[in-house]
Amino acid sequence: MPARMYFLGALLALLVPAVAGAWPVDMVLPLEAGKERFQKLAAVDWVEVEDASVATAEVLPGTNELLLTGQKEGRTLLLLFAEGRFAVWRLTVGNPPPEDVSTKLASARKACPDLKATQGAERSLTATVKDAACRAALLEVLRTDAYVARELELTFEVPALQEQLSSVVAALQPLGLTANYSGAGLVVTGIASREDWHRALWELFRRSVGRVPLEDRVELKAPEPAAAVPDAGPAVQVEPPVEVEILSPPPKKPPRKKRGG
Repeated sequence: MPARMYFLGALLALLVPAVAGAWPVDMVLPLEAGKERFQKLAAVDWVEVEDASVATAEVLPGTNELLLTGQKEGRTLLLLFAEGRFAVWRLTVGNPPPEDVSTKLASARKACPDLKATQGAERSLTATVKDAACRAALLEVLRTDAYVARELELTFEVPALQEQLSSVVAALQPLGLTANYSGAGLVVTGIASREDWHRALWELFRRSVGRVPLEDRVELKAPEPAAAVPDAGPAVQVEPPVEVEILSPPPKKPPRKKRGG
């Protein structure tokens, strides 16, 4: 039975959604180079920018507000994590060259025969993802700015889900994590460092088409203790100064008188 995934028009600008991110992004946020923008969220634990040379992001302490700063013209991705779920935004700084979507859409229509796509003010894309070829073609379309997650409605056939799971498992295995489907949801388990868990979330996003409900069962390793300072050996005992007596020079003897002859 195909697993059906619906994407409704909920506003994702103000919260991290309750399902895991996957192509396409949840929203596109424009920035200006050299300028700051504040974005309020309902909840956020941490954020990570894919390319900090294009834009930076910082969670302001004690708030759910982001400070976003454009660095140079271009596009980059922002991963947001809150309450066991994550989302991905595209940050667009300035006016980078537009992306050619028409050629990629034409290829996707061949690989996914029932694909229906509209653009403009009422953008939408529906398709049945039957196999690896259709999934790969959709990935090319959804990596562009053409659509955001709420504009999709995808139906997955079992072979396509299995192929996508194999791709995810291959990416997570070197990080010490495993993944499997429970219904249409993805369960991720294992023990990982915080850095590897961040890498795993990026891989889940990059290798998945459409949104995937995530059940996070990952146990984070405790941070490595700070490296001990090498032992420099026993402390050197400082000897007290030795008093030196300075003697006065001996008195000069008077010159001897010569005797007469």
